Amino acid sequence: MDKYIGLDVHVRSTTCAVLDETGKKQRGEVVETTARALVEWVLGVTGERHICFEEGGQSAWLHELLLPYAKEVVCIQRRRREGPKNDARDALALAEDLRRGTLERVVYKGSGPFGGLRQAVRAHRLITQDLSRVKSRLKAVYRSRGLCCEGEEVYVPERRAPWLAQLPPTSRELAEMLSHELDAIQKLRDHAVERLAEEAAQHAVIDRLSTVPGIGLVRAAYLVAIVVTPWRFRSKRQFWSYCGFAVVTASSADWVRQKGHWVRAKSTRTRGLNLNRNPVMKDVFKGAALSAMQMPDEHPLKQDYLQMLARGMRPNMARLTLARKLAATVLAIWKHEEVYDSTKRYRPPKSSAA
Repeated sequence: MDKYIGLDVHVRSTTCAVLDETGKKQRGEVVETTARALVEWVLGVTGERHICFEEGGQSAWLHELLLPYAKEVVCIQRRRREGPKNDARDALALAEDLRRGTLERVVYKGSGPFGGLRQAVRAHRLITQDLSRVKSRLKAVYRSRGLCCEGEEVYVPERRAPWLAQLPPTSRELAEMLSHELDAIQKLRDHAVERLAEEAAQHAVIDRLSTVPGIGLVRAAYLVAIVVTPWRFRSKRQFWSYCGFAVVTASSADWVRQKGHWVRAKSTRTRGLNLNRNPVMKDVFKGAALSAMQMPDEHPLKQDYLQMLARGMRPNMARLTLARKLAATVLAIWKHEEVYDSTKRYRPPKSSAA
């Protein structure tokens, strides 16, 4: 008999609920959030186990821990629930949604052979973010004293002394501490780049994806670490939605009566791009599109961008179109195990005989 398990996970405790195939509650307990306690409790549930929990700091660990002991392990994004709320209700609701098959926004947790790459990518992304924050804080100190320090001189240890000398003693001490922090994080980032390159060298797919214009080694490593497998997406449209490039529309009163027949009214309005996306993937392809826009005019992608502008398309929409094109190209290359070929950008027109 199938058993449906909902887990409401916290740092120290996990509230568990079990339903059978008919929806009857079998068990409801609180266990410690440790590997041993969770595995022992799950093994105590007889039958085919189906487990569901929400996305969080422990979700990747839980997926790896419980997958060998269950027929199905599902992670979903957090969502707000109306009405009374507590841990037991949340765990029971997860189990009930899993039993009914009404789960929404399921989060992919498989890592395949890319476990080390995923951790290297995460380290690179977090350290890079910290480096950008420290740089912004350092320049903010100079701007607060009326000094406009354009360029990279305040970041370079050998060139920052003249800038520090222009600050009053109170602000100079803060700038010096931020400069020391910047130097330390810069060393960490260099090491993170090396680790990322070492992990990327173990996967041939990264070399193939890095042949796409605008997608270098780092962006290709990000793509592989996050997506893991291209077969998660049936077509480019699902991939666009995952990357945040799907257009959201809204309409009301869709049908009107004309000459005795119902016809669709022109009431659909565009509401922008979808928000339920992977933000890192969106940044990767937006950055790749920006890199393609800065290529020489004779490059095919740059020609596409210039042609869109010549047709009157707004620059932001042309950049979005370019990003969607790059995303579709990456997905096709990944699935067919090819390298980038600019001659395959468009499908040849079908003959009239066909």
